[in-house]
Amino acid sequence: MKDPYEVLGLQRSATKEEVKHAYRKLAKKYHPDMNVDNPLADLAEEKFKEIQQAYDDIMNGASSSYQTNNAYYNNDSNSSFTAVRQQVNVGRYQDAIRALNKISDRNAEWNFLMGVCYVNLGSTGQGVQFVQRAVSMNPANMEYQNFLNQIMNMQRTYQNRTYNYGRGGSNSTDCCTQLICADCLCECLGGDLISCC
Repeated sequence: MKDPYEVLGLQRSATKEEVKHAYRKLAKKYHPDMNVDNPLADLAEEKFKEIQQAYDDIMNGASSSYQTNNAYYNNDSNSSFTAVRQQVNVGRYQDAIRALNKISDRNAEWNFLMGVCYVNLGSTGQGVQFVQRAVSMNPANMEYQNFLNQIMNMQRTYQNRTYNYGRGGSNSTDCCTQLICADCLCECLGGDLISCC
């Protein structure tokens, strides 16, 4: 079990007011409603529950039974992946990649997190390859599958917009025509949208 003071990022000498302040700040950050569109929403929900438990333990006096060892940051791969997920959750993708490169267990979770990092850094093609590998290694994991589907849908949408640019609908000629019409309307009302016309 984790030390509730460590979970809330506090010293064991923290006052009740400091505990309440830290709890409110972390609970707001990790609340499920604040992480609906986050690909790591499951991790945020776990963290939220952990924060609630830590707060309850401190306020009810149960925290004295915890040791202040640093077990949360031990070097086994599960805690390493948890630490990487936390870095991803706060947008520290480069740090997460560095941490992942230090992990020797290149399992499905490793590939998934690496993919999430690359996608969020804008290297979507490279990120997709990692996520696809994660899905092939663990096809039953819906988090991996859903993220892959989300990326693929975004790519299809982008490709359709690129393909349709200049084909019917809204194209550059349409844009110019609309600007000229808007300029004429402005001039009728005493303004001038495009000074050269």
